[in-house]
Amino acid sequence: MNTKRQPLAVVSPRVPDSPLDQASHSYSFCELEHSAAAPADLAEEVALAISYNGISQAVMLVSPNDLEDFVVGFSLGSGIVESIDEIYDLKLSGAGSARQAEVQISSRAFWNLKQQRRQMTGTSGCGLCGVEAVEQALPQLTALTQALLPPAAWLVGLRDRINEFQPLGQHCGAVHAALFMDNQGQLLLGREDIGRHNALDKLIGALTRQQIATTGGLALVTSRCSLELIQKVLRAGITTLVSLSAPTGLAVQWARRHNLNLIHLPHKNAPRVYSPEFLQ
Repeated sequence: MNTKRQPLAVVSPRVPDSPLDQASHSYSFCELEHSAAAPADLAEEVALAISYNGISQAVMLVSPNDLEDFVVGFSLGSGIVESIDEIYDLKLSGAGSARQAEVQISSRAFWNLKQQRRQMTGTSGCGLCGVEAVEQALPQLTALTQALLPPAAWLVGLRDRINEFQPLGQHCGAVHAALFMDNQGQLLLGREDIGRHNALDKLIGALTRQQIATTGGLALVTSRCSLELIQKVLRAGITTLVSLSAPTGLAVQWARRHNLNLIHLPHKNAPRVYSPEFLQ
């Protein structure tokens, strides 16, 4: 295999024209005590089969927008490849509720993938489906270099400021969002999906494909923060994660162990820093 192939083409930053066209459709409903029908837009989901070098690896239920970002982010966040340079080609096909992604990766990455012997069937509710051993669920990951916590001013009114990065969520609900804030405290990018881990994969994929520097910035997730989100952020090298819902205990343990800044942003209370740990 030619190891000097060019990596995936980098796309320009997305202008959110109308992701709602493919990610939501109108369905009729009636109220329980009334027979008159009315329309409502609902978020769509599709089954995306991902194969690497011709070998099926995973079937994930995802929102059908930003699928290229998702596949790249999934490959990176799951540890299948170490960098986008190991992804040589990505082809999407299919229509309706059945989609396919054919990915060509380096021989090194493919060898490691075969050694894992994983068969994953993903759902919108969990991020570790199909992992066959505890060692795969709790992998050895490199700790980050401890970074400074973000200024408190960056988080002021953040819940209100993220609305413009959630067009699908504002339109029909039922989706999670993952966003990136740069080292100046500016929200740059957002991705949405029915799956919270999928949304983060899409964000990581978009950051990588657009070559956006993450140093000094932070990732924000609108969902609860559990272990698989911590692992994806660690692999992406992002040093601060902010969640709008509380983290799990295991997520906090891993964040502290790997020098990840972990902050919970409650609805009404001040931001809570769970990692690094501050002892009395």
